[in-house]
Amino acid sequence: MAELLSDQDIGKALGVLSNWRLVEGGLVREVELADFPQAIQVVNRVAEIAENDNHHPDIDIRWRTLTFRCSTHSAGGLTALDVSLAAEIDGVVEAIGG
Repeated sequence: MAELLSDQDIGKALGVLSNWRLVEGGLVREVELADFPQAIQVVNRVAEIAENDNHHPDIDIRWRTLTFRCSTHSAGGLTALDVSLAAEIDGVVEAIGG
């Protein structure tokens, strides 16, 4: 099982992941894309990454607004897997959404 991050490690991660915030034990980011098809393109790419990593975010889709939440449910909080996935999501959003 993945090891939970310390408060200090979470603080460091949030320093690097500037678009993310800590909400109820998870990393959360909201993204607004140009339109619904672009939002779904981001979701599809994140889904491919999540399957490859075997680590899946919660994703809420509201028209062109996506909300991602990363947390390791089996560990009961944040792990390095969540920080890594959040960074990968940032890369996808930047590549597709500009």
